[in-house]
Amino acid sequence: MPWHRYVAIGDSSTEGLDDPHPAGGYRGWADRLAERLDATHGDVAYANLAVRGRTADRIRAEQLAPALALDPDLISIVAGVNDMLRPTFDPVRLAEDLEAMLGAGVDAGATVVTITWPDPSRMHPAARLLRRRVAGLNAAIRTASERTGAHVLDLAAEPVATDTRLWSDDRLHASSLGHERIADALAQLLGIDGHDGSWARPLPPVPPPAPRQRIVAEAAWLRDHLAPWVARRVRGHSSGDHVTAKRPTLRPVEPSH
Repeated sequence: MPWHRYVAIGDSSTEGLDDPHPAGGYRGWADRLAERLDATHGDVAYANLAVRGRTADRIRAEQLAPALALDPDLISIVAGVNDMLRPTFDPVRLAEDLEAMLGAGVDAGATVVTITWPDPSRMHPAARLLRRRVAGLNAAIRTASERTGAHVLDLAAEPVATDTRLWSDDRLHASSLGHERIADALAQLLGIDGHDGSWARPLPPVPPPAPRQRIVAEAAWLRDHLAPWVARRVRGHSSGDHVTAKRPTLRPVEPSH
């Protein structure tokens, strides 16, 4: 079916980190999906209410009602990664928030899509402590989707999703290539003309990094990404403090160049 009012809610992934926009700021898979919709159906209006650092309960409290007030016929609801990263992670509460949001979108008559996430330990052995949490997050997403009738892009089930070239240096956000692949996968999920399973094809093989390169990369990640994240948590701050939605109202899609 054609969609003409697409609204995206969520956290930094939906906001578009780390996919620089040619005009400044971030682009991301939601922007790219809106462009694919517009190229196929035309006359698409798009809003993106996502804000980095937001947990599922805050997305539900702050973004869901404004999103539904825009009367979308397509809505993407992607949440839970920030919950999963916190010491106080409560998978039961997360499942409740996810089901409530997905269900509200479906009940409003919109097509609702969401995404699961790959096991980070398959890309970075240091992330093995997150394996069970990611599995719990994905189980909650799949269950909420089944109960509500939302469509789920099961990215976690695709081998290509653990190719490190699809992810940025912080190992949390997709790279530009990753955002492009996710947008293509969602376009295929929605049955948009011209989009098939090619997004899941493996990338050309590359030699594994030498041991010294791996050690340098691990040290850089600890210094540049993990340490600042821990420092923010200790101070009670979030990367989304003082950040507002980049596209809070429905506007025509402007193709990126």
